[in-house]
Amino acid sequence: HRSRAAKYPDMPNLRQVHLIHSELFDELKEQGFSVTPGAMGENITTRGVDLLNLKRGTRLYLGEEAVVEVTGLRNPCYQLDGIQDGLMKATLEELPDGRLLRKTGVMGIVLQGGTVKAGDAIRVEVPEEAVAELEPV
Repeated sequence: HRSRAAKYPDMPNLRQVHLIHSELFDELKEQGFSVTPGAMGENITTRGVDLLNLKRGTRLYLGEEAVVEVTGLRNPCYQLDGIQDGLMKATLEELPDGRLLRKTGVMGIVLQGGTVKAGDAIRVEVPEEAVAELEPV
């Protein structure tokens, strides 16, 4: 994030919180990778929430207090290969229409802080105005 802040100092930080779906770790394990929660820099690991298909502006209510607004997809970078060779490529998939599916979760901004604990419920709220597909941020 520091490189973006240096290059675009007036741009808002749309990458305050990184969420990854734990189903990605299952998929990576099937491919021979050994990646544990937190290893890819995520702040929150989810299960059962289809993060990659959320709309921009979707609100995630975490635990009793915290609220995160989804701003976009995490764009995986070469640093993932520092965890395990080939990991970056394993988190990308070319779709039949030529688009690139980035599987490394979503980024968001904090609307309301709070304590989030393992096992806390996540409630997904998609505002009517949240119609834009997620793009890398």
